[in-house]
Amino acid sequence: MGFHQKPSTFVSHVRLKVENLERSLAYYQEIIGFDILERTSTTVELTADGKTSILSLEQPKGVKPKKPRTTGMYHFALLLPTKKDLADFVMHLAKNDVQVAAGDHLVSEALYIKDPDGNDIEIYVDRDPNVWKWSNGEVAMTTDPVNFQELLTHQVPGESWQGLPKDTIMGHIHLYVAELDKTEQFYVEGLGFEVVNRFGGQALFLSTAKYHHHIAVNTWNGVGAPRPEENSAGMDYYRLIYNDEAAVKATIANLEKIGATITQENDRIMTSDPAGNRIQLSY
Repeated sequence: MGFHQKPSTFVSHVRLKVENLERSLAYYQEIIGFDILERTSTTVELTADGKTSILSLEQPKGVKPKKPRTTGMYHFALLLPTKKDLADFVMHLAKNDVQVAAGDHLVSEALYIKDPDGNDIEIYVDRDPNVWKWSNGEVAMTTDPVNFQELLTHQVPGESWQGLPKDTIMGHIHLYVAELDKTEQFYVEGLGFEVVNRFGGQALFLSTAKYHHHIAVNTWNGVGAPRPEENSAGMDYYRLIYNDEAAVKATIANLEKIGATITQENDRIMTSDPAGNRIQLSY
């Protein structure tokens, strides 16, 4: 399918600012099941396969708690390889008394939990793309109850959650924004994504290669929602992977045409959407 492989453009990594690194690290290891790839006194790179970091944590100096009703990250989403993995994770959460929400989105089945800083995390599995329903360029999605009775039939007796499977990837990211018109222009004309679902004038779902969404944006925190404080806990940035250097250069040119700002931070090429959500452009 190649939704999260080149030549598709996809989200590969999310970096979070946290209030307490040790508290967050314990959560992401014990509840989510990440392993540590690298760490310093203020940062941790987390991995599922022991080779690639798909989530990193940083405790900045003077970090402040997240405030509600701002732009920023709604949730990041970890895509599990199989339905059995999701079933095992359900039982793992139950054993650890973790509060969970859930949704059947037609294209996928998902669980939702919160980390210690209030960041929302989606853990999901995709349905076979052959059963996704498309009409006039839009994919059908909704939020129905998850059939847990059916889901748990995918468990194997004697087997249980052993941490994130090594094939777990960053499936998508969902963001709060302040408005949709300039946001759509930024993601479509600037970054090269396609709108694949419009939700009631309040949200857009965007992808490449006809995935159900690599990125979603919404105004559910209010049109004109303010940006988070600079040192607020929450998302620092997310990383997009393009096919090659030429694709990144073309994207930079497209962003400059619509007035977006490009900056260089160490070896990172960075831009920001109209709501201030920071994005690293890579390949």
